[in-house]
Amino acid sequence: MSTSNISLIIQREFNERVRKKSFIISTILMPVMVIALMVAPALIMEFSKGEQKRIAVIDPSGLVAPQLASDEELRFETTDLTPDEARRQLTDRFGVLVIGADILRNPNDVRLYANSSSSMTIESNITSQIEKILETEKLKAYDIENLDRILDEVKTSVSMQTFRNDKSQEEDSQAQSSTVATVAGYILGFVLYMFLLIYGSMVMQSVIEEKNNRVLEVMVSSVRPFDLMLGKILGVASVAVVQVLIWGVLIVAAGAFVLPHLMPAEAMAGVQALQQGAPDAAAMGGMDPEAMQALAAVTDLGYILRIFVCLLLFVFGGYLLYSAMFAAVGSAVDNVQDASQLQMPITLPIILALLMMLAVIKDPNSQMAFWFSVIPFTSPVVMMARIPYDIPLWEILLSLVVLYASFAAMVWFAAKIYRVGIFMYGKKPTLKELLKWVRYKS
Repeated sequence: MSTSNISLIIQREFNERVRKKSFIISTILMPVMVIALMVAPALIMEFSKGEQKRIAVIDPSGLVAPQLASDEELRFETTDLTPDEARRQLTDRFGVLVIGADILRNPNDVRLYANSSSSMTIESNITSQIEKILETEKLKAYDIENLDRILDEVKTSVSMQTFRNDKSQEEDSQAQSSTVATVAGYILGFVLYMFLLIYGSMVMQSVIEEKNNRVLEVMVSSVRPFDLMLGKILGVASVAVVQVLIWGVLIVAAGAFVLPHLMPAEAMAGVQALQQGAPDAAAMGGMDPEAMQALAAVTDLGYILRIFVCLLLFVFGGYLLYSAMFAAVGSAVDNVQDASQLQMPITLPIILALLMMLAVIKDPNSQMAFWFSVIPFTSPVVMMARIPYDIPLWEILLSLVVLYASFAAMVWFAAKIYRVGIFMYGKKPTLKELLKWVRYKS
């Protein structure tokens, strides 16, 4: 193995991709896209609100209609018309709501005649209001004085803080938020999923293009096929590492230095108290405990750095493993269309790893989650989804050792295919033929 030749190839691959506009644009856009994905649901809900819908209400019982509360979405208007008359005459309304005369005994006697398509949100709004009204009316039958005041007083909202008893027995240990871990796990797992597919296929396409242009035939006259493949893999890997480092610097700077200055002083005091393990920290700043814990996590420099160190290690290791397989596939075919069949066994484990994140969310310490975070073909995605749950360090180290050892074995395997495949043209090999190439002596 020639170190100088490999370093030259790494520089060539790195410079060729970093100088492209697509690299600069994707590096800038990814953090923006992550923020957009977090903000998008709220914006969609805000701007998807349509015009207020008018609903005519017919209520012979006289119990429900007077207590229906109009809002930005629905406006309730009582009418003395019969149901048939209202359905014929009030076509300018969204619909006609008919309440049964014996609604207390028969709560299913509620009908909505809509003049256009209804929605789950509208129907849920109506039924939930009617349910609360009927429950209150039934309670009144018990002749309890000051019932409304009593109901308001007994309403209780419980917010629970979770601490890791196996990590520390001290009172000042920081509370852990499963919501923060779930969101962070989803984002990190999805980032690994995209990196493995995008950068792995980038190596495959590069090999196919150079093979079609006969560039590889010229290069292998002065460079060993193994050195050429390894240099190409490491060159593209360096691009991925640089991109992750840039994102890490941006997010660390935003979380540790920018966000604290944008937050109200009271909220920041609550976050700092929570980071120090104050038991009443959730009550400080007038914020919800989950929101407080989320802010405590994104402004914790140590937490963010740990996440990005792990992200860097698993991005690099996962990419090395998969890019070796993608490079082997690229060398064995002449075009991207022929590569699709051979590429399928490579992409299936990545998709399986993405699906396994659901098991991680359900129980990050389950046997299934553990083994899929150790198996090298799924470990980058699954382990990154588990890391925010503060799993034991030995599990992370075990996963990394297995991942990088598997890369070393896969490079040897892929190099056998690569050195034969780059000289093969005009025929798409089968899996059986690829295994034959592996058995060829050097």
